[in-house]
Amino acid sequence: MLLMSTMTLIIFLITIIVMMLATLLSKKTLLDREKCSPFECGFDPMNSSRLPFSLRFFLIAIIFLIFDVEIALLLPMILIIKMSNLINWTITALFFIFILLIGLYHEWNQGALEWNN
Repeated sequence: MLLMSTMTLIIFLITIIVMMLATLLSKKTLLDREKCSPFECGFDPMNSSRLPFSLRFFLIAIIFLIFDVEIALLLPMILIIKMSNLINWTITALFFIFILLIGLYHEWNQGALEWNN
């Protein structure tokens, strides 16, 4: 046990020393002019780099991610159909799809899926 704790302490000290050396020897500065300026093929930008962000696009992206994750949750259900009770599996799958459809209807009703507005 003493050998294990000694080795752990030595490894911890070596990693701390290497991290401190890397920090001291790196050439990064916090206020580097090139790092703070936006990149535009080496030229100074003609206009502001902070353009207004489309909230509609952000909402569509969030909705896509939510439905994408839910599809990833549905796919393993196909694999476990042979190992589970068919009635319980059907009730669970239908309940999950029903929740998805309610969410889709709500987003459609709120107008989040209409891109033209």
